[in-house]
Amino acid sequence: MKGSTAYKSILKHGLHIGLLPETAAAVNPATPITLDHDLDIFPEAGRRLTVAQYAEHVDDLAGRLWAAGIRPGERVVIYKKANADHWMVAAAISRIGAVVVNLSPALDAVTVAALLERADQPNLVTDEAKLDVLADIPLADLTRRVIAVGGERAGTVSLAGLAGAPRVKPVLRPIDEAAVITHTSGTTGIPKLVVHTARTQGLRLIPQWRLLSLMRKKETVAIHVPFVHSRMVAAMSLALLKEFPVLLMRQSDPAEVAEHLLEHRPVLIEALPNSLMEWEPLTEDPRTPFGSVKVFSSTFDAIHPGTMSKLLKSSDRRGALFFQIYGQSEVGPATGRAYLRNSAHKANGRCVGWAMPKGAAKIRVVSRDGQPPSEANPGYIEVAWDGLAKTYFAEQDRYDTNRNGQWWRTGDVGYRTRLGCLHMLDREVDMIPGVHSSLEIEDVVLSKLGELSELVVIPGPDSQPVPVVCTVDDKPLDHSRWRTAAAAFPQLADPVQIPQAELPRTATLKVQRLALARRLEKQWEQEKA
Repeated sequence: MKGSTAYKSILKHGLHIGLLPETAAAVNPATPITLDHDLDIFPEAGRRLTVAQYAEHVDDLAGRLWAAGIRPGERVVIYKKANADHWMVAAAISRIGAVVVNLSPALDAVTVAALLERADQPNLVTDEAKLDVLADIPLADLTRRVIAVGGERAGTVSLAGLAGAPRVKPVLRPIDEAAVITHTSGTTGIPKLVVHTARTQGLRLIPQWRLLSLMRKKETVAIHVPFVHSRMVAAMSLALLKEFPVLLMRQSDPAEVAEHLLEHRPVLIEALPNSLMEWEPLTEDPRTPFGSVKVFSSTFDAIHPGTMSKLLKSSDRRGALFFQIYGQSEVGPATGRAYLRNSAHKANGRCVGWAMPKGAAKIRVVSRDGQPPSEANPGYIEVAWDGLAKTYFAEQDRYDTNRNGQWWRTGDVGYRTRLGCLHMLDREVDMIPGVHSSLEIEDVVLSKLGELSELVVIPGPDSQPVPVVCTVDDKPLDHSRWRTAAAAFPQLADPVQIPQAELPRTATLKVQRLALARRLEKQWEQEKA
């Protein structure tokens, strides 16, 4: 089977992740998958697999889960330590017609309990470490059954104990019914459960299939995306169907990342913006760990122009580009734009690109106050296409408040230029009176102060914008340099410096702005008292 044939079939019949490893093996069984860590479930498998071996492990797990009693249509929550076998388990669940519910290992016990309750008696696949985290949660009341990865615990079914279970034939979910459920980042509270179908997952491959079609050689693709993230489905699908060797990375420490990049020399890196920011120091490594990279790809969040520029200049490849995609879990990829080595540093960080070619999402910006949307009067950003998520599980009313016919309101505000380029200025909930764009301030100041590792502008007392800063190695902020860099924004209060480790973050490393604002507000009240 050719990868292009499999892709066309997915667009027609939907992306069933339970069939993907088997399909990719039919395209090329020898396509290598390399890990930077051992699999929890199959530690004996080592760190180098072929896609055929990967498919075999998925089929094995599907038989074990069926033997455990899971049946088509049941929801199965996966909450375990970060590991590439999470994606194997998800594919196995899908392969027997059950519904995958991916929960980030970064979620705390209270949040997991709330999501288990909302999922309405799901099965739970977890491990010993997370069972310890959930020790005070009444799992027997919240779940149908608990399946443990590794070891044995009272009240659980051991996945290892089901080794050798009979294999079962694949069961496909209807193309427009729930197939995979992921969760939002939870920047404003308990995450929402986003329902994806085989159809919506398949359509989300369109934009980057075209991008990868420009790459003729079968060189390594490095993926550093949370295994629970909706983006992981597309990233793995695209790479395997295109027969690209895959390097799946869990480690984020720059020193370890450098070693893997130097060993495998990827042509493409797919990573979250905050991961790429963390790896910026590697651009000065004389060994040039990014030297082989032709394409840097980042999804869902805008990235600072300075980061893009440094990464591109550290590549030795002719015509290296940074492809940025704007979107969110509910809409998938919405707009995109490529940046080149000689122009990335001049980019407007708020520009998130244009609507994709035919077959992908449509974009519009609608007024917030009856006046035409513009740079001075940004409007609501909305997206329409068949790739939109189907619903929020058990929160249809909440979903419906954001849906207007075919259009989905993203919660972001911005405007479009005369040439149609979309500029995203802020999340609506993060807007501060008197501030045109908090994100724009952050872009500008970060580009001038290399010693800053993070900058977040939040509302302070009397809604005054307060810059919260973190520095490299938590060194003291040079206030003189700060005043010079922030001179164009006189409305800012004095900066508040906190250690990088104290920034509240989501599972995808976004700063939880509201949580940060609440924490500092409490601190200010105590100081005032």
